[in-house]
Amino acid sequence: MTERTPLLHYRLSASVNESERRAPPAGQAVEQLPDSPRQRSTHQRQAKKLSTFFGVVIPTLLSMFSVVVFLRIGFVVGHCGLYQAIAMFLVAYFIISMTVLSVCAISTNGALDAGGAYYMISRALGPEFGGSIGLMFFLANVCGCALFVLGLVEAIVATFGVPEATSSFQVLPSGYWWSLLYGTVIALLCLLVCLVGAHIYAKATFLIFLVVMFVLGTIFISFFVVHPRVIVLPPPSTPTANGTGPPFATTANFTSFKLDTLLGNLWADYTLDYTTGNMMNFATVFAVMFNGCTGIMAGSNMSGDLKNPSYSIPRGTITAVIFTFIIYNLLCVLEACSCDRVLLQRDNSFLRDINIWKPFVTIGVYSSTLSAAMSNLIGASRILYALARDDLFGKVLSPAKKTSHSGNPWVSVLISWFLVQLVLFSGKLNTIASIVTIFFLLVYAAVDLACLALEWASAPNFRPTFRYFTWHTCVLGIVGCAVMMFLINAIYASASIAFMLLLLLLIHYLSPTSSWGYISQALIFHQVRKYLLMLDVRKDHVKFWRPQVLLMVSNPRSSVGLITFINDIKKSGLYVLGHVQLGDLNTLPSDPLQSQYDSWLSLVDYLNIKAFVNLTLADSVRHGVQHLLFISGLGGMRPNTLVLGFYDDCSPTDKLIDPSLSTSQSTDPLGPSLDPEQQSPLFHFASLRGSGDSRDGKVVGPQEYVAIIADAMKMSKNVALARYFNNFDRAQALSPASSSQGKGAVYIDVWPVNLLRPDSCSYVDTCSLFLLQLACILNMVRAWRKATIRLFLCVEEGRSVRGSEEKLGQLLKELRIKAQVYPVPWDEQVALHWQRQGEWSKKQQSADAVNKLILDQVRPPPAVRFLYLPRPPADTRRYTAYLHQLDLLTKDLGPTLLIHGVTPVITTDL
Repeated sequence: MTERTPLLHYRLSASVNESERRAPPAGQAVEQLPDSPRQRSTHQRQAKKLSTFFGVVIPTLLSMFSVVVFLRIGFVVGHCGLYQAIAMFLVAYFIISMTVLSVCAISTNGALDAGGAYYMISRALGPEFGGSIGLMFFLANVCGCALFVLGLVEAIVATFGVPEATSSFQVLPSGYWWSLLYGTVIALLCLLVCLVGAHIYAKATFLIFLVVMFVLGTIFISFFVVHPRVIVLPPPSTPTANGTGPPFATTANFTSFKLDTLLGNLWADYTLDYTTGNMMNFATVFAVMFNGCTGIMAGSNMSGDLKNPSYSIPRGTITAVIFTFIIYNLLCVLEACSCDRVLLQRDNSFLRDINIWKPFVTIGVYSSTLSAAMSNLIGASRILYALARDDLFGKVLSPAKKTSHSGNPWVSVLISWFLVQLVLFSGKLNTIASIVTIFFLLVYAAVDLACLALEWASAPNFRPTFRYFTWHTCVLGIVGCAVMMFLINAIYASASIAFMLLLLLLIHYLSPTSSWGYISQALIFHQVRKYLLMLDVRKDHVKFWRPQVLLMVSNPRSSVGLITFINDIKKSGLYVLGHVQLGDLNTLPSDPLQSQYDSWLSLVDYLNIKAFVNLTLADSVRHGVQHLLFISGLGGMRPNTLVLGFYDDCSPTDKLIDPSLSTSQSTDPLGPSLDPEQQSPLFHFASLRGSGDSRDGKVVGPQEYVAIIADAMKMSKNVALARYFNNFDRAQALSPASSSQGKGAVYIDVWPVNLLRPDSCSYVDTCSLFLLQLACILNMVRAWRKATIRLFLCVEEGRSVRGSEEKLGQLLKELRIKAQVYPVPWDEQVALHWQRQGEWSKKQQSADAVNKLILDQVRPPPAVRFLYLPRPPADTRRYTAYLHQLDLLTKDLGPTLLIHGVTPVITTDL
């Protein structure tokens, strides 16, 4: 007798879009471009005629049974024993039951299109996750088709390749190349069916189902009516070397029902697999058995063809799962009671030898294997077509979009068949079976993850009619799939996950943005809302203070330098770009701000800053700033610092189209990369000419400008006025070449006293400490860490310079701020202040002197200066003079921040 190789080790999920098995599905009415509207309507009418039994139960049963039910139940009981076999099925069905609940939930939340699991995952988790899992699902189906083809080849060789007892010749030649030839012929047959039309196979679905059920019936009857007999065992495919070692049994017994037989099959007895010579264990046997538990998604793919999908999918799928579970366990019990251990371990096709008529089992094996091979080929082509149609892999898969006049994706079918043919060269089932099983487990885990994400996101539109699931079932399904993946083969499981993550990153960076909706956004919203509610402003403490900035921007074209600088100073705090557009909603047909948000958000992405955008419509800039200060932020995240550009006569420069800015920015790896060729299409901001960014624009006058500062202080907001940041370039400011001494030193100068009010000079008031804090925060930013803080100590003659310097040094030590202290005599400036006391209109000379004092200090000049901003005068008539003094004070100083702090921000406590 020639050796008989195993028919099949592993059962794969029939991932075909199961709607192809019967009438053309509703999904095809969309994707297949029928010849005429009449034909399309005919397809749609047919698609709505499937009941729960024909549309869900039959496809799912055929997908789950296949040849495992005929050839591998005895293998499982023989190695594991009855107890462990039942435990295996309990574990396997627990895993798939959790996934079934997730499938039922997702499938009853909306109709599914072609692609099955890929469609569910991609539309729930986004294109990255869906595309990576979808490609792995496609490869699993390709390998599954090859496995079933190889299994059918082995069944044919085992039947027709064995010489008859009365003859000396083989009916069919055997060997690797002959098996490859037989497999190629079978694959071509599957290809022909798929190319001619999937409806040919769909019409035979019910007939195949009847054949399989009839064969199962004969198997159950045979256990009761067949008398005990001796079965001749096939020789092992891997004999011991040189004929040494323990001899293999050549016969085994079918004992019919005996208690001794049952007792001998209760416990595990793992031994060598006679087909491979490998030692079996729980994980390897589970990998074989689990393939008979797949195919649970066949019914969900039929949603477009069902009369009532929300009713049929849950009930049909669960019915099929329960039915197969009962059949598998009944077979385990019957085989354990009637077949001795050797027969179960050494003959995978013993059911044929004990059947009332041997060809019955052969017919069942052939029909189920061929149908499974075709369904996997059809399923692989439909998944590939869905991937190509979604453009997740660009032009690589674009040929797979082509369809015939009837809508059949023939290019996808050819590609899938070609890959199946390549897999057939492996020749052995065990070569690829484990990785395919792991791929399916990974897909099931992804479906559970998709359902879990939808449940946790609490999106109002996720309201499936199937409600018998919770996030607990999703988590259990994910954990179960992950554990079994690593139990089957830890190396393959790790490689599969790594491959999935690689595909995920590839799709994330290469695929275009989809319009499906991203579950990540829903989850982020859910979590942010939860934590914002937990962020209690009553629990704020100065130890954890951070700047939360509202930067008012008139026109972003002239504010790029300031926007990027404030991004450095926010220290992981809230950063809001505010803009006021003048107008009255009563006189406008619609809100003019809605169309501007895209440009502002594109600007945020373009500059690579972490900021929000808040726009408002008001009758004046002052009222608009008040609106933003009142309503910006949410909960405990509200702006505490207002930053304004300085009110002066400097001509604005459009930095969004300035090539010099993009060139200098590109030299800084931490800064935004600006490409002038890509700027024009992104933004639709008004041109600077006549935009009102200078005084000539008359959008805001000096009186109103100072009033805005006063309003912010009344609202207990810190205020900063930024001057000379129009041409600010961080990369250039921090470049060693910018140092006039050539030493590469970069400085941040801090003048923490009210230079316009020497009589109120103090280094420990709230405003002075606020200046120190902002300077320290800027120095903590990675790009600014090499900068040195220079702190200028203004002293008068007659006072101890050393004592003041030591006192300030001690304060800096307590505040953990590193800075170089420079004493600066300012007797002349103090004298001018007292001489002009009470004469507001003549204080120009004092402001000029202070400005000269600042400019005359140590070189090189700093990258940025921090100055003390005095409060606006109480008399509003003096606002213009106040602004003029600030103008004189900061004239020609370079990038300067005038800062006034109103809240304590520094503590020496632990």
